[in-house]
Amino acid sequence: MKMRRVKLRVNRSQLLYLSKEKTSENFQKEGMLQVGRKETALAERFCRLRGNLLFILKKQGGELEEVLLLEKCNVMKLSGDGRRLAVSFESGDSTVFLQSSSSAESASWLVALRDANTETLRRRITHLHTLIDSHSQEHTNTTRDSSLENEGSTSGAQSAVEASPLHLAVECRGLVAMAATVQVQVCVTNAHTGRKYCSTQIVKTSEDGEFLTSVCFRGDSPTNHPNRIEVTVYRPEESMTHTTRSFMGFASFSVRDLLRSKEPHISLSLRAMDGVNDIGEVKVSRLQMEEDGGDKAPEHQCPALCDTLHSSVQDKENSPMMRAALCAHICKVYRFQTEDRRWLLVREQMSETPLSFSLPKQLLDMLIQEQTNRVLELKELGDLSPHWDGLRHDVINHCNHLIGCYEETLAELNKLSASSCFKSSSTKSDRHLQFVPTNLHSQRMEVTSPNSTGVWYEVITFGAPADHHHAFKHGGLKRLLSKHLHRRNSSVSYTRDESCRARELLASMAQLQPLIFGLAEELLSVSLELNAARLQEVLDNLKLQTELFVHALKDELVKNALLAIHDQVASRCNSSHVHSNGLLCETSSDGQDGLPSLRLQDHGRRHTEYDEDEWDMVWINVAKSLNCIIAMVDRLQGRERSLSKSSSPGESRGEATPLNTVSPSSFSASWQEQLLPLVVTLRDCVREAVTKARAAMTFVVLQGAVTATVAQGSAQMVQRRHAVFSQALPAVVCGFMLKLYGGLEDPDFLQQLPTVGILAQFEGLLSTYGDEVGMLEDMEVGVADLSRVAFTVTQARTEQPDDLLPTLSGAWGSFIVEVPLPLATFSSLPQELKDGCLIRVEPVLFNIGINQHQSLAERFGDSSLQERVNHQSCERLKAYCNTLRDTLPHMAGIQSLADLLSSLDRSVESRKRKNVELLWIAAMVCRKVNGVRLTSCKSAKDRTAMSVTLEQCAILRERHSLGQQHFSTALDCMRRSRLSWGQMLGCYAHSGFTVSGLGPDQGPSGLQSSWLPQSLAPKAPRRHLYPVAFLLVTSHLLVVWLILSLVILLAKYQ
Repeated sequence: MKMRRVKLRVNRSQLLYLSKEKTSENFQKEGMLQVGRKETALAERFCRLRGNLLFILKKQGGELEEVLLLEKCNVMKLSGDGRRLAVSFESGDSTVFLQSSSSAESASWLVALRDANTETLRRRITHLHTLIDSHSQEHTNTTRDSSLENEGSTSGAQSAVEASPLHLAVECRGLVAMAATVQVQVCVTNAHTGRKYCSTQIVKTSEDGEFLTSVCFRGDSPTNHPNRIEVTVYRPEESMTHTTRSFMGFASFSVRDLLRSKEPHISLSLRAMDGVNDIGEVKVSRLQMEEDGGDKAPEHQCPALCDTLHSSVQDKENSPMMRAALCAHICKVYRFQTEDRRWLLVREQMSETPLSFSLPKQLLDMLIQEQTNRVLELKELGDLSPHWDGLRHDVINHCNHLIGCYEETLAELNKLSASSCFKSSSTKSDRHLQFVPTNLHSQRMEVTSPNSTGVWYEVITFGAPADHHHAFKHGGLKRLLSKHLHRRNSSVSYTRDESCRARELLASMAQLQPLIFGLAEELLSVSLELNAARLQEVLDNLKLQTELFVHALKDELVKNALLAIHDQVASRCNSSHVHSNGLLCETSSDGQDGLPSLRLQDHGRRHTEYDEDEWDMVWINVAKSLNCIIAMVDRLQGRERSLSKSSSPGESRGEATPLNTVSPSSFSASWQEQLLPLVVTLRDCVREAVTKARAAMTFVVLQGAVTATVAQGSAQMVQRRHAVFSQALPAVVCGFMLKLYGGLEDPDFLQQLPTVGILAQFEGLLSTYGDEVGMLEDMEVGVADLSRVAFTVTQARTEQPDDLLPTLSGAWGSFIVEVPLPLATFSSLPQELKDGCLIRVEPVLFNIGINQHQSLAERFGDSSLQERVNHQSCERLKAYCNTLRDTLPHMAGIQSLADLLSSLDRSVESRKRKNVELLWIAAMVCRKVNGVRLTSCKSAKDRTAMSVTLEQCAILRERHSLGQQHFSTALDCMRRSRLSWGQMLGCYAHSGFTVSGLGPDQGPSGLQSSWLPQSLAPKAPRRHLYPVAFLLVTSHLLVVWLILSLVILLAKYQ
């Protein structure tokens, strides 16, 4: 097969398939032609034109000989013979000659080949645009006067449409009997463009044709009066591929027609493809809540724009704070009936957040700076003995490895677009996205009923914080840390504050020792002078600096460090260790403690207990040496005064006078000789104290660095912990921001924040089988690390979104998240919050596995990890609630916590399999105490969507009187919307199934309802993927099999 030389990748098999397709309707033209590269040598060939491809076959249905790409070419009729055409190419390829059987056939081929060129098609489209523009201008001029006349009657409606979202309800009639399933797609079209906004859920023939999913146009949508809304109806059961769909009918109307209609709804005829035949009817209505005093049934209520929903959306959704916290919104609106047959309007919104990337970047910056500062501090310690220098080398290598990894990760994140705010589940193992949470979304539901206006419920969903890049071959963080603690040598550890105090003492000693030595030398020099006042001045300065020195040495940290050094030396006797620099350090019984100039003073005391009073004697000796100098100076000055009185009794002056003695030089020399031994003793005592204190504080700084780095595990383990924490942090911060924005008018909530903090309740749906055990172990440690995070509220510089994003400060183990608020909002806060009071986080994790792997774990595996996590979290939750009840006893709903906590305790202690009731109770407690709700599974897709939709429908039933008969319908409707959302946001990319191809009785491939709890299971289960014989093996049959096998073995060998 020959093809024209073009820089285009083609698939030979696809071209062959297209050329031999039997359906002639897919080709613009086909027939026999004489074809050749030379005008005098033409051969008869069968030609088929499809799009811009001309297939040339040796005969009809025969072998494909050549394919012409009709781009950048010129098709013309040859002069002299009306049957001949020539196709010339701009690329320089040889001209192709075509000859038909007649002039009429040649003209038909000429038109078809020219229309196949994209340039010709583009010119025709441009011409059509010109005609449409001219027609639209004429229509606008014709209707301008009538629009001005009716401006007073329609201005309110128009402003409502332009300023507020437009919510429409769709109802099909006459179609349900014709098709098994029906789905409606809504588009907004203007002069040139059309945009799909929403698709409803699927209805069956057994239902009444009314779609619970409404169509929501946001305030920034182009729903102006001249625009038209197009409604298209499809049969979705035939849309198993993305290329074909079964079209049924369409209808269109303008926004002006809907707003000017006397009735709040319009009925439209659905037309077939020919635009003539009517196949049914679609009814489009504007939504509102019914009036409280009406007794009419919901279907007879007069719908209009829902003002309460509009006001909440306009005031809260478009506020600068919400725009900074959330982005990429997807919204759906539902109508459900309550028990008293009234309408319940539910608005569901899923949003991404820029915190997914901004906070991990800040965290990486701070970790890099922290590790860099630690390296500089260790290098400033100066020369150390081989053992401690090797330990310092280990820490520096550990820090440098982390710095290199984090700098590389941060550089890759900075390369991403500034608008990036989402990490899909397909990239959860990406090395450079290791610190970014997976599928982080805010799931918000607003409920508007006749008795309430705009009540919001939030749940943060994200993939379980876990290190998928390093995988789970050796378990998760909890197991790795436990193994490391067992292998770790028992050594003293120091906190960050103690290390800081040690560095301050080192700096203080480095400053005070030269001052004391200098003043001591100056004191000896002044003693040679004959000026008593100058001598007293120097002595006072020496006394002041020495007292400061002694006060610094009296710190208990020095004494404890010296004791720790003694204990460590005793434990390391006759041991060896190889450091990262290759140095082998051996500790013999000589008692070298590893730090310079500090040895055990007595070989016989090497194996005895350390005398804690030894250090006290060191700084006491410094004080006593100073006192001796002061006493000597006083005695010498007294002797001088007595000699002066005896020699000159009448010359008594109040000012300083020269020392008049018989031999002044011998007198001053006598002073210096008497002060010199005391000054030498002082310097020796100070030097000894500095040596021991410097060794002790160096030990504290070095051990503090070891505690923060090497003692935490390998560099990979520390990086894993940082990554897991980085994934959990944005989710908690996003939830706190939404909770803060929603509770600005709640005084109890604002008082709760500084007193007891904010509760973060994590709901895990991970199984205790396979890799998900490691994920749960990672998540447990990551959630626990959040307890060392605190929030503080600050005033934003401006109301720009960048200035309203939270910022991170502090260091690992004591991070502070600053949440800025606009000036007006910040001014309304209580004074305690405005003063920067810290708001601590109390995280709890409750996990219940709900998939098929959890069934295997409960029958043949071990679920003790899940039981331990739930028990510990239950204790922490009860402690938090008790503190809240004692602090704010008059808080709304606080007294009902006792019953819920008792139920939670019983549920934790029970051995019920897949006890999802535990999760429901924990969620109820969290909402009672204004906590942040977070839900996670492996990737925050299937199981998370099941849990969130069930919780939302339960809230509608318990708090907003959703009719019990409509509960299942509402649950199914919301879950199918989640599937379409996941497809739109790429959550299900590369997951192995196509969401748009799911039928009305199908669910995602990962959700086998036979394994799910009944409340979480879809309506109709799919066929599971496990062999039936394996699933029939129960624990009882396994025991019987083991007994029979044992009996057979005993009988065989007897």
